[in-house]
Amino acid sequence: MIDETLSQIESKLKDAGSITDDSKRELASLLERLKTEITELSKTHADHAESIAGFAQTSTHEATREEKNPELLELSLKGLATSVDGFEKSHPSLVQIVNRICTTLSNLGI
Repeated sequence: MIDETLSQIESKLKDAGSITDDSKRELASLLERLKTEITELSKTHADHAESIAGFAQTSTHEATREEKNPELLELSLKGLATSVDGFEKSHPSLVQIVNRICTTLSNLGI
């Protein structure tokens, strides 16, 4: 399920006409790193890994919409950031990647 969700995010990013090629490359790189981190997390915290992937998908959708809704983008990014709360010590790379994704997607919504 997680792999399917992340593949859908990749597809969404590739097809997004509303973001620059540089942003697409940056997000694709971050997504690759996120896959690795979520796969590792899913071994011990499967439900949390699913939540992170789901919020990443929702946030990507909101950030790449042609007609952006700033409130929905903000809510989805807050959900994504909150989904990694408590993993700062055990999975610091995951938290760092999610924070970078949030920042990048937030900047797309401007």
